[in-house]
Amino acid sequence: MKILFVGDVVGEPGRRAVRYWVPQLRERHQVDVVIANGENSAGGAGITMNTAAELFAGGVDVITSGDHLWDQKEVNTLLHNESRFLRPVNYPPDTPGHGSTVVEKPGLPPLAVINVQGRSFLEGLENPFFALRAEVERLRPVTRLIFVDCHAEATAEKIALARFVDGQVSAVVGTHTHVQTADEQILPGGTAYLTDAGFTGPHESVLGRKIEPVIRRFLTSVPQRFEVATGRVLLQGALVEIEPRNGHAVSITRVSEAMPGDHK
Repeated sequence: MKILFVGDVVGEPGRRAVRYWVPQLRERHQVDVVIANGENSAGGAGITMNTAAELFAGGVDVITSGDHLWDQKEVNTLLHNESRFLRPVNYPPDTPGHGSTVVEKPGLPPLAVINVQGRSFLEGLENPFFALRAEVERLRPVTRLIFVDCHAEATAEKIALARFVDGQVSAVVGTHTHVQTADEQILPGGTAYLTDAGFTGPHESVLGRKIEPVIRRFLTSVPQRFEVATGRVLLQGALVEIEPRNGHAVSITRVSEAMPGDHK
């Protein structure tokens, strides 16, 4: 099974890159399932019904999220009504929505997708190690093919979570920091790992936002309006191939594709 994971989609430029590149990458690499982190897809902060629908229409099968989950009030409708949209699994039990889902397609084995959020330098949710272990144990009787979006700030926390479940899940790919790392690997137990998938959106920017207001904030400490930038739009992420018989990863490759006309 081949999975395309799309790193944090930022605003309209990111959604445009999804619409353009996902169908092409599906065909080029014979991708079976597409997962995208969409927590910044609505104006660079949060997600709405319309932006989620746009990502699904662009070929995304599952949308994950993270610490910007609550930035748009419409997210409550998504959480209550859309099983393909995930919030981190380590929210308290009564939180609306789901922290995982199982993708079932004709002719393919089931694929479970889990969204988990780290606690270092982020809002304190439940312990991600305990929550992830419990969800993996719940899902493994259903399928050995399990993909984890680990949305976290601290590199060490992402690595530790991946090592913690090595051999129990097929892949752990990190999101949130928006800078694609070069440490893709298959861990000893067979789990594919990448610390950060990067982000899908404008890279002539500061993490997807216009440069000048961010610099002014650092210079003056005065709050600024951080609008989404527009230049050098890339789709970034990772391709993961999984052996269906045992759920182990066969390969993991970084993806970085520029929109036509943009300079790499």
